Amino acid sequence: MEFDHLKAFVADHNNFEIRVISHAGSRYYQVELEDVEGQRHMLCRRGKPVMFRALDDIYLELKRAGIHRAYLVQYVAHDEMIGRDAHYHDPLSSRMPLVF
Repeated sequence: MEFDHLKAFVADHNNFEIRVISHAGSRYYQVELEDVEGQRHMLCRRGKPVMFRALDDIYLELKRAGIHRAYLVQYVAHDEMIGRDAHYHDPLSSRMPLVF
């Protein structure tokens, strides 16, 4: 989904979740939207996923689109390395609520 379309999507829908994704060992963040049907959309500009270096930049972009809540999700490869299923969707195990 293009960042330009995000504001219109937010105005038309009210049941979606925004995730700010970080990978362990990386200093970059990506933003993902999951809609009511469970489909995930990376937020893009001109067809390429947007990478952010700071949470403040993400806050500014999301506020412009009318979004005031998101979840910070940190992916850590530990579970996969030892053969366990990843648990990124458990309520507070790897997700931190962000309010801005």
